Amino acid sequence: MNRTADGIKDRAIVALNSSLFLPQALEAARAPFLELVQADAMALCLMHIAPKADFRWFVPGHPLRILDEYASLIDHDFLRAPIFARPNVPVRDTQLLTRGEYERTLIYQRSQELDPRFEHIMAVLLHIRPGLVAALALYRNRRRAFTTEHAAVLSSLNPHLVNAVRNCSDVQTLMTGASLLEELYRRNDSAFLVVENSSKEAMRSEHAAALLDRWFTRSDLDSSGLPRALKEQLDALVSMGADARLGNTRWVSNHQDGNRTCRFVELPTEEGPRRWALLLNETPHSIPLPAEMECELTTREVTVAKCLLRNRNNEQIADELDLSVLTVKTHVRNIFDKLGIDGRADLIYQAARLNKPV
Repeated sequence: MNRTADGIKDRAIVALNSSLFLPQALEAARAPFLELVQADAMALCLMHIAPKADFRWFVPGHPLRILDEYASLIDHDFLRAPIFARPNVPVRDTQLLTRGEYERTLIYQRSQELDPRFEHIMAVLLHIRPGLVAALALYRNRRRAFTTEHAAVLSSLNPHLVNAVRNCSDVQTLMTGASLLEELYRRNDSAFLVVENSSKEAMRSEHAAALLDRWFTRSDLDSSGLPRALKEQLDALVSMGADARLGNTRWVSNHQDGNRTCRFVELPTEEGPRRWALLLNETPHSIPLPAEMECELTTREVTVAKCLLRNRNNEQIADELDLSVLTVKTHVRNIFDKLGIDGRADLIYQAARLNKPV
């Protein structure tokens, strides 16, 4: 990717994180996304797989009328099965069908009738969390096929899109029908802090003080008053580039009373000091594996995942299950890929969230 493309990619990433309201984030990111992959339109389909399958399209920019009919066209969507079979891998119409075959599809024919025309399509499936996936589709209304280079550019944006959708989904869920601070962090085992410029606390929820007092002693505090462990990780996140930041937004501490987790979410702001939300939560050592996760995994992967939730390392899991460490590593990697999570800390966080939403 050349410098010009790198600059456009940076704009796309900044735009994705400019709002915690998904339609606004997608609208902000639309122009740089389309410029990068040289597409004419884009749409994102958010799909709940469990407990009941449903979907919702988000279309930044001009409406795509054909997507209003998607429920009746879903069985004719020739890209659906291939992207589900290979999550995170962009799939192009030209990889699946000849031009003649493509022009005979109902998707193509209806697009000709409704306008704009879908002369070419590229799509990718992204795991947001267990039971929730997103499909991003990009469209061209001219006869110029997407290339492997365009697919590679889209792949480089996948993790940023996942992070943005996950943040929007989490925060919108938290804010539904209630104040983020006043209603959803009243439990003794959860708290919420907002920090400015990674050092100055701007606000906190009701039980934050009591929770932090349980977690940290006075000697653990930074001169700013924030716990040093959280301050150091937040400072590191602030100094990181967008790619490096992915996968480093969780802090987990294993304590005799249970797992202590913190998730760092950058809050969008148009002006003023940069703000971060720190979502704090306590969970017991042995977190049940949620059904939404279990249904995504094989029997052996379920067993390994349960060991991970008991804070077992790879060597301990290998001994317990009579497997080689290499085999355990393979299972762990497959678990993370299938569940669309960043690592062990994220597994604990997401499992706790599904068992008891935070």
